[in-house]
Amino acid sequence: MKISTMNIEKIRVDFPILSRKVNGHPLVYFDNAATSQTPSTVINAIVDYYQKYNANIHRGVHTLSQEATEAYEEARETIRAHFNAKKKEEIIFTSGTTHGINLVANGFASEIKKGEEILVSALEHHSNIVPWQMLCQKTGAKLRVIPMTEEGELDMNTFYDLLSEKTKLVFLNHVSNALGTINPIEEIIQKAHQKNAAVLIDGAQAAPHIQADVQQLDVDFYVVSAHKMCGPTGVGILYGKEEWLNKLPPYQGGGEMIDQVSFEKTTYAGLPHKFEAGTPNICGGIAFGKAIDYLHEIGFDTIAEYEHELLTYATEKLLEIEGMKIFGTSVKKTAVISFNIEGMHPYDIGTIVDKLGIAVRTGHHCAQPIMDYYKIPGTVRASFSFYNTKSEIDSFVKAVKRAKIMLS
Repeated sequence: MKISTMNIEKIRVDFPILSRKVNGHPLVYFDNAATSQTPSTVINAIVDYYQKYNANIHRGVHTLSQEATEAYEEARETIRAHFNAKKKEEIIFTSGTTHGINLVANGFASEIKKGEEILVSALEHHSNIVPWQMLCQKTGAKLRVIPMTEEGELDMNTFYDLLSEKTKLVFLNHVSNALGTINPIEEIIQKAHQKNAAVLIDGAQAAPHIQADVQQLDVDFYVVSAHKMCGPTGVGILYGKEEWLNKLPPYQGGGEMIDQVSFEKTTYAGLPHKFEAGTPNICGGIAFGKAIDYLHEIGFDTIAEYEHELLTYATEKLLEIEGMKIFGTSVKKTAVISFNIEGMHPYDIGTIVDKLGIAVRTGHHCAQPIMDYYKIPGTVRASFSFYNTKSEIDSFVKAVKRAKIMLS
């Protein structure tokens, strides 16, 4: 099923920001890999919370508290169903992907020993590198890296060589934020489990495009951020298998995560509250549930097909520009194009196209090891969403051509 032009225009009305102008030009928003835009239904959910039932949750018998608690827990159930977790208690609300990764890394400090090994991939965001380096510093474990290829894919033969009885943890992203590569996580999870290694998947970049089934994947941990999925910033979730979440210690101490407290001893609450200390981002959690409902109204298969059309179209148009080099040419990728033009700095290109109302990301995209592999300072990254159009791509290509002339 293809989204018709009429449907796209109807969808675009749902996103108020898309009607604004930047520097006198209609906004063309191609920075979706950094954060997606927010539809009115999600914005309205945030407003409704603060206008109608703003109260702390799980702690009050009064009506507003009960209404807020019900809405928040309904959102948790919506998220559970979306990712097909076995139990609602396996969904932990966090402040985002980075929080979820750090929560797991902190917990594994008591599970991993000196001399054991952790595998990460060369395609990782810094958020899925630094916490594991810190864990290795604490425990004496060794960090091993699955290398990448020129196409921006993982070297799977080397992965097989690295995987051993010493491997206790494997961490990688589902989709590369810098290149859009879709990693073969099903195969990696299966092979890691054969060595009794746990697997955490950073799903931040995959979640807007791919509906992950955590039970089918048999993944141990899966982390996402709402703001990549048409939701608000400052909220996300960690999915963890119940047996792992019960085994790991609490990440933070405070209210809500306790069972009984005395000055002599404290006992902890059960899941999910054990990992949800303090007052959460209540309206953010509620709005995250609404964002997932919105995406399902469009349909993830429909989104994937349309975004692939945009990716194909943009790739063909950009490659017509002399000196164009696209980084990340995997056949399996989401709607992300990272590129440079020979002899031109990506920052300069990004600055010029911004003057024409076009938002793209420039730099290393918190993935410096990828840039080091290609021996470049960074790229221009254009990332598309289902509310973008081919006419916007035409405007973008025209702007890039203009930047090339100005910088020549």
